[in-house]
Amino acid sequence: MTDYKKTIGIEIHVELKTKTKIFSDSINGYGRTANSNVNVVDLGYPGTLPTLNVEVIRLALKAALILNCDINREMHFDRKNYFYPDLPKGYQITQFETPIGTDGYVEIEVNGDKKKIRIHDIHIEEDTCKSIHYKNHSFLDFNRAGVPLVEIVTEADMHSSEEAMAYVEKLRELFLYADISDCKIEEGSMRCDVNISVSKTEELGTRAEIKNIGSISNVGRAIEKEAERQIALLEKGEEIAFATYRYDEKNDATIMMRVKEAGNDYRYFPEPDIPFVLIDDTLIDDVKKTIPMLASERREKYMAFGISLLNANKIIQNRSLSNYLNKFLDSGIDLVIASNILLGDISFYLNKTGLDIESTKLTDEKFIDIVKRISSGELNSKVFKEILDELLEEDTSVEEIISRRGIKIINDPTELKTIIEKVIANNSASVNDYQNGNTRAIKFLMGQIMKETKGSANPELVNKLLEEELNK
Repeated sequence: MTDYKKTIGIEIHVELKTKTKIFSDSINGYGRTANSNVNVVDLGYPGTLPTLNVEVIRLALKAALILNCDINREMHFDRKNYFYPDLPKGYQITQFETPIGTDGYVEIEVNGDKKKIRIHDIHIEEDTCKSIHYKNHSFLDFNRAGVPLVEIVTEADMHSSEEAMAYVEKLRELFLYADISDCKIEEGSMRCDVNISVSKTEELGTRAEIKNIGSISNVGRAIEKEAERQIALLEKGEEIAFATYRYDEKNDATIMMRVKEAGNDYRYFPEPDIPFVLIDDTLIDDVKKTIPMLASERREKYMAFGISLLNANKIIQNRSLSNYLNKFLDSGIDLVIASNILLGDISFYLNKTGLDIESTKLTDEKFIDIVKRISSGELNSKVFKEILDELLEEDTSVEEIISRRGIKIINDPTELKTIIEKVIANNSASVNDYQNGNTRAIKFLMGQIMKETKGSANPELVNKLLEEELNK
């Protein structure tokens, strides 16, 4: 069973971050009262005409550029004709013949190995309304009808669940940092369909499509379970049905929804009510200027300053913290210390209060002052934690808070040596443990010194002086 090779392609629908819908002036907003963000265009009333939202073109073009696609300079929209209750017009406006971008790629990394995943195309289309099924009834919420989407279709270049998850995470990261979408998978603004087949030869097996997978981790689980299902059938000499499945998280299994027919005829033809769209160099250059520093570039910069890969990724997962840290890239402060306090006590405060860092009283000047004082040993982590609320809630300087509290950090080696010698004399058992190879004993001794100084000693200097005394 281990001889089977998985072949995976992914289609991802991403809602664009526009104020209004793609062909009407209805609000594009999540979580509103059902059927409140609708008008006659969204409902498909006879005689209504679509009006193209130009911001959709700009965001889709930005997406195509960051996916390294060739841009279609002359494109049109198409009608995709099919009947389903969530499609009020009886057709969906999409791009078939002239997608905005083709032949792109995304680079992923799995276990240290880099790989390019080819993008077949990225095209613009309108979303359908939302179907809610309850007992024997189905309800329709038209708030989602007409929400602008881009669909990104890969080639079948992935061969493991790890590669697939890395691709989805990379796409989410790219679109989030480019401010194209909020990419909230749990709210449906990023929806993932996976196509997978297994085979022992170079000839591809019959693929199955798994629709609307609800999280990145479930992309991996769904691929593994569907591969197991297909391999088990092939091992018994049975054939794989060309079908659509969903992933049932509760039962950790793929469940068949419907058998696909060979070749649906959607009767595509150019949308007659929307003019052709021309994309020139001026528009491309203008959109390129709106592309901010993306996550991969941020990661490289952070690590060049000595920040660990783990902490770099943690910072990048929180865009507001990443944007805040970026303000200090050329400030000359210790960015390792800066990232540590952002991810530690400051993040704890923000999570506790529900605030964004820009909503606090932590000015750039105060942050630089704090990092410099910690770096020099004028502040230690214990004191920083004690004054954190005042730093983030008051319009007062670091110096004023320290003076008011009477805080003094002991940096005098002579004074510290006297305290260290006293602690060593009073804790001979721990000293013996350390000298016999139990290096953890030094932590106990450090704790005793900090207790003796009421937390006012410079911990780095204490550690250095303590090791010198113990190793005499």
